Amino acid sequence: MKDYPDRMTPQQARLFQSDVLNIVSQIPHGKVTTYGTIATLTGWPSHSRMVGRTLRYSPEAETLPCHRVVNIAGRTAPGWSRQRTLLEEEGVTFKPNGRVDMERHLWHFSAYHYDSST
Repeated sequence: MKDYPDRMTPQQARLFQSDVLNIVSQIPHGKVTTYGTIATLTGWPSHSRMVGRTLRYSPEAETLPCHRVVNIAGRTAPGWSRQRTLLEEEGVTFKPNGRVDMERHLWHFSAYHYDSST
């Protein structure tokens, strides 16, 4: 695993997990965002892979719309074939190359006010 120069303390890791889950809970129906955007919103922009791990291994994530998180190119999570189906059920469209049409479905944070102190 990559050795991050900005390693988290256990307290920071707990806050990061809480922040990730909070952000994901707010992604609107029919929209997507990226692992990197979530990492940046938490204040840890180099930790996009940790966002994915948080979503995969946090029991709380099972009740969240984790299917609305894709990579920067619009690719769905490898090994999770149901993700595309869940997105399509919400009206998310895909390009012929199998990636989410990010121009149409990317969640823009203009009205989003994130406060990590909550």
